[in-house]
Amino acid sequence: MSSPELSLVGAYGSPYSRKMRAVLRYRRIPFRWVLRASPDARDLPAVPVALIPVLVFPGTDGAERSAMIDSTFQIRRLEAAYRERSIIPPDPATAFLDALVEDYADEWLTKAMFHYRWAYEADARKASRVLPLDVSFELSPARHEAATRAFAERQIGRLGVVGSSAATRETIEASYVRLLDLLAAHLTERPFLFGARPASADFALYGQLTQLAQFDPTPSAVAAERAPRVVAWVNRVEDLAWLEVADGGGWAPLEPLPATLRALLCEVGRTYVPFLLANDDALARGADAVVCRIDGARWEQKPFPYQGKCLRWLRAGHAALGDTDRARVDAALAGTGCEVLFGG
Repeated sequence: MSSPELSLVGAYGSPYSRKMRAVLRYRRIPFRWVLRASPDARDLPAVPVALIPVLVFPGTDGAERSAMIDSTFQIRRLEAAYRERSIIPPDPATAFLDALVEDYADEWLTKAMFHYRWAYEADARKASRVLPLDVSFELSPARHEAATRAFAERQIGRLGVVGSSAATRETIEASYVRLLDLLAAHLTERPFLFGARPASADFALYGQLTQLAQFDPTPSAVAAERAPRVVAWVNRVEDLAWLEVADGGGWAPLEPLPATLRALLCEVGRTYVPFLLANDDALARGADAVVCRIDGARWEQKPFPYQGKCLRWLRAGHAALGDTDRARVDAALAGTGCEVLFGG
């Protein structure tokens, strides 16, 4: 008997929507793709915050439909509901590193995505003209121009929220270029981060790269020139329903840690970790600004409460590991810069 169909409400220009659509495709979970603000998106179950993607679960045994936001927790709920083609490695130590890299992609790489899209005139013009048409092709020219202006003004005005400024431009862009190089090097050894099958971190990286390496002109030109292997990988991850994986198979052992994966963890420690710690400190002090040095340069932005939660979740996951697995994680993180998140 087929499973009840889920609905995924999102947008093509949303990296998290693309992340979850690729997850559902790979896992072969029946679902319906619904564009945000389209007629089909009406009368959805309530969610706490108006964010996308929204994953809607059908009611069973007389229960009402339910909906949730936040791609990380959507993935975890799917893991509990569907056994086949899991994207969480069964080894607890590997699963923790997967969660760490997923968080980096969701919360740090998105800064590059937002920066390139709205800090560059050509990128902002494309995004502000194309993305409003996701909802309706039938917008009149006058309404389309009004939507273009409003969208651009709102998004450009939010650049500082993610930390994008003239002072941080070089830090953000250098971080993106290094990621392209690191991921390209890793993909010469393995098709995915943790073996021959994708994990949640693969889909998180993919989600941001659908915009950076495929849609926005400036970063996609950088990717095509510098890391064509990554561009091809993004095309592949778009729909991995074709990929056959043995039940429980395809995961590479964590030890010895591949040099390419260690290099990626060092990038997390070089950029995202100092921000996480400074953000946590600013939140604890009730400060108006996060001020720190990232990769030797000054970084300043408003505190971000959600990323304070991310740090707490990572620390809770580390603490929940058994002694042996925690020691394995600590050994993998030693010297990467990530160890300081957990007292190392």
